Amino acid sequence: MQKKCPGSSTVLRPKLELRKCPQCGEEVEIFSDEMKVECENCGFVIYNDIQLCIQWCPYAKECIGEEKYMKLRREIIEAEKKNR
Repeated sequence: MQKKCPGSSTVLRPKLELRKCPQCGEEVEIFSDEMKVECENCGFVIYNDIQLCIQWCPYAKECIGEEKYMKLRREIIEAEKKNR
């Protein structure tokens, strides 16, 4: 039996990913728990296509902590509004 939720690892220990900005081609750093990042070169906003456990797990708030949970929920809601 696991002692820790495997889905929380990307939230509690984010991994760095490098992407190319589709606007200018500059290399951009984005972490696995970030919903979006702005290119420092041109200002283009790059969204992270992530499915976090907080979107479906009923224990997410207790697992990752209320402060981190609320921050990520706000970012998800903001991103969903922009995609409409």
